[in-house]
Amino acid sequence: MRQGLAVKQLNNRAQSPWWRPDIHADRRPLLLARGAIKRAVRGWFESQGFVEVDPAALQISPGNETHLHAFATERIGTDLQRDAFYLHTSPEFAMKKLLTAGEEKIFAFAPVFRNRESGPLHASEFTMLEWYRAGAPYEQLWDDCAAILRIAASVTRRMTWSWRGKTCDVGIDAERLTLEQAFARDAAIALRAASAGGADRDVLAQSAHEAGIRIAVDDTWSDIFSRVLVEKIEPLLGAGRPTILYEYPTTEAALARPSPRDRDREVAERFELYVCGVELANGFGELTDAGTQRDRFNAWMDEKERIYGERYPIDEDFLSALEQMPPASGCALGFDRLVMLATGAERLDQVIWTPLTR
Repeated sequence: MRQGLAVKQLNNRAQSPWWRPDIHADRRPLLLARGAIKRAVRGWFESQGFVEVDPAALQISPGNETHLHAFATERIGTDLQRDAFYLHTSPEFAMKKLLTAGEEKIFAFAPVFRNRESGPLHASEFTMLEWYRAGAPYEQLWDDCAAILRIAASVTRRMTWSWRGKTCDVGIDAERLTLEQAFARDAAIALRAASAGGADRDVLAQSAHEAGIRIAVDDTWSDIFSRVLVEKIEPLLGAGRPTILYEYPTTEAALARPSPRDRDREVAERFELYVCGVELANGFGELTDAGTQRDRFNAWMDEKERIYGERYPIDEDFLSALEQMPPASGCALGFDRLVMLATGAERLDQVIWTPLTR
């Protein structure tokens, strides 16, 4: 009851300053619930034999996906030499190095940093719950996600979550939907017929246009794919029950291995978890082919340079470690989003202890 009252009062107030005692008093029940959820999730991972790790945030490369934007800084040595560094956008590179080092089941509540992100579902600094299982199939991560949803629901005693008019019973087994099925069902687009190769960009563009989506002349296949996903598919996911969306096109699966079920190697072992139309988690069967990973990084940095006029360095140490990394699966879950949905909050800033203000 106190959480629900706090949310209603917060929604009637200005978002800042959060440090005003009256505003903090309304936020405090949500923040205490955040702590309780973290303790419960940590306890579950430890009961499963996981080790909690603390990956460093300062990295040579922040990640090499086209549309991720990092915070840049520099390290000044005692000799006054200056070296460029970044705050990581994910603890992924560091945690995979730990898998190579011999760790088998690890998790982290990691502060991560992303530029050009702000809004009800985005923050420049947020907490990523990330975990890895060496030798495990990526489908096992789907069960992990279901367990985490139920843990959060048990803490807040709210099994039915809602956000912006959509509701979801997180106690119900998740719907499992491939990207091919989702595009056919929700956008009437045959994704296989509009694969990422060559002139098929025009096939996808025509299909998207017929589905009522505006297409620009310079939109790439990936641009069009993302627009269909955001406009036609994501709003319908996780309604009624959670949704596992899986088997992404290989071109849209940054660090995932190709699916062994796909003879043509056009789809990869990537999945996303949705609740109430909100993306909560992103998981992979991890790619361990360093040569393929280098090629992908270079292609995405070329695209970033084309679009944004910048590129990030490649972490050669990570690629060296990847050559020796055992088969593994890993998942990243937006912890703040989890808390927001579990408590009934409407914005991330309501469940972050000290949200960034201008």
